[in-house]
Amino acid sequence: MSTWDVFTHTPGKIQDNNTGDVADDEYNRYEEDVELMKSLNINGYRLSVSWSRIVPSGKKDGEVNQLGIAHYNKVIDSLLAASITPFVTLFHWDTPNDLDVEYGGWLNETMEEHFAYYADICFKSFGDRVKHWMTFNEAMSVAQGGYNYGIHAPGRCSDRNICDEGDSATEPFIAAHNMLNAHARAAEIFHGEYGYQNGGISLNVNPDHALPLTDSEEDKSAVQRFYDFACGWYMDPIYTGDYPQSMIDLVGTKLPRFTDEQKARIKGSIDFFTLNHYSSKYVANDPNPPSIDDPTARWQDLQGTIMSNTDKEGNLIGPQAQSSWLQVVPEGMEAMLRYVDEKYDHPIIYVTENGVDLLGEDQLGLPEVLRDADRIDFLDGYINSLLKAREGGVDVRGYFSWSILDNFEWCFGYTNRFGMTFVDREDNYTRHPKDSAYWYRDFIDAQGMHD
Repeated sequence: MSTWDVFTHTPGKIQDNNTGDVADDEYNRYEEDVELMKSLNINGYRLSVSWSRIVPSGKKDGEVNQLGIAHYNKVIDSLLAASITPFVTLFHWDTPNDLDVEYGGWLNETMEEHFAYYADICFKSFGDRVKHWMTFNEAMSVAQGGYNYGIHAPGRCSDRNICDEGDSATEPFIAAHNMLNAHARAAEIFHGEYGYQNGGISLNVNPDHALPLTDSEEDKSAVQRFYDFACGWYMDPIYTGDYPQSMIDLVGTKLPRFTDEQKARIKGSIDFFTLNHYSSKYVANDPNPPSIDDPTARWQDLQGTIMSNTDKEGNLIGPQAQSSWLQVVPEGMEAMLRYVDEKYDHPIIYVTENGVDLLGEDQLGLPEVLRDADRIDFLDGYINSLLKAREGGVDVRGYFSWSILDNFEWCFGYTNRFGMTFVDREDNYTRHPKDSAYWYRDFIDAQGMHD
């Protein structure tokens, strides 16, 4: 069991009262899905390994489930046989539940030892074929959703109408700090013991692109603080050995600090930059931020910014998707890539998530759901924005759309559909490629990218 197994079975936590027990049934259908991807000219597939499936207890020195390893070996081999490169994420939010119950999950600093043990097993078992690793997917989403808002597992926050336990003012910083140290321990093992595998490792971040609400210097400074908290929180320690100075100043003692040993371990711990990017926001300076000593102030308050989906006249920054947080702003992709390129010393970049859930698509059935022209427009806009950044010198090596299939979208269940393929859960999970899937195939072919 993972924390998400428990969370989804807790009444009221998932929008459509569904669970992830059987989402797309890819466990049994991975060969079919590999063939689908191959037919669409796709040459890279990002997948996640489930910690609980490899080490059911999650614990350091815990018993290893060989059947789990055998399953992922079959998946990886199937991908390679189809000339599809696997990009593997070690942690996509599903903490083994035993670790949460016995240790408090990511609030406990010993998590890095348990994670390092699990990561070592994966490197040893799959690293002869997997050459692109990510330790954590969207660590900020874990800290924010799981320990700030309580809308994600393990469901902790200060609002007792939503969460039975938690402290939104402190726990997100603790959880993020422990995830960063766990990443560093795993990367140390990877580089120290598995260098002969000639692979690379990263940690995934998911910042929105930010625009100042006005041309004032205050709003421009607010944009930088926004980036410091949305991206620098995780990437500055990796590139400089410590948190952004703005976080140190604004968060104060709520922000855990790295020891000298931890700083040395985390600095330089990635080989390439992995970016999830979807949307853009207007950002303004908050003239009345909470006091650093305010016990109720959350991280988004402490950064001293006001974020908005609209400009001063109330106009949306871009067309609205199904998710309230997602507005379609294609030019934000190029701007975000240029920011990463300039801020972090021109790294190799892979865009590891980008996609859209169309407004109202969850109300459509066959065949209407297959006519997704707005998703085609989204993909066309964002991918060409990426190509513009690459033509301008940004070293972008790959792009992954979220996602090939409609799937379980966390607290939204199956109501928010991001897939280029409709999965008919009422008809034995039958796959139906949408128009966007065929557009994607043809786009790849026209660009000569399938090589």
